[in-house]
Amino acid sequence: MHTNMSVADSQTSTLMVIDIQERLTSSMPAGVRDRVIEQVSVLLTAAESLAIPVLVTEQYPKGLGPTEKALLNKLPNNTPVIEKTSFSLVKAESVIESLQQSGRKQVFLVGMETHICVLQTALDLLKQGYEVFVVEDAVSSRAKGNQFNALQRLRLAGAVITNVESLLFEWLGDAKHPAFKQLAKLIV
Repeated sequence: MHTNMSVADSQTSTLMVIDIQERLTSSMPAGVRDRVIEQVSVLLTAAESLAIPVLVTEQYPKGLGPTEKALLNKLPNNTPVIEKTSFSLVKAESVIESLQQSGRKQVFLVGMETHICVLQTALDLLKQGYEVFVVEDAVSSRAKGNQFNALQRLRLAGAVITNVESLLFEWLGDAKHPAFKQLAKLIV
């Protein structure tokens, strides 16, 4: 079995924030919702500091509402918020165009729900040759069993399952990095 043991590289990374919308977050257990918003906020701050492109999607915003305000306020300038109805982001034309134009091959997935949009997006990106990382403490599903199952499937499919702290320190690479002091403070 081939396993992907890549290390995150800020020069080749894109962060995808998937469907962290008001009506979806309100159906998550409170602690889970708060954890996801907090962890994604950390990654958005890091992405801005390290010039990592961010893509944000909203699944049928008429029905599920807009992206959580706490996250919208953290988005780097000119971050597109892409409306979609397909569960896989790869099927939203502007998403795949943005990825192809950037030339970046590592894609980091955070958001909701792990077993639907995160899973289908990851599987489609893997098929297209991207290195896919799923940030375990920055994704969620309404049911813990569904999330567990999706993370198992993703691991078997070749996605790297990581966490916010590992990712942050891989992006930095060295304690001498100019952003180290600022970003290390984000880890509580």
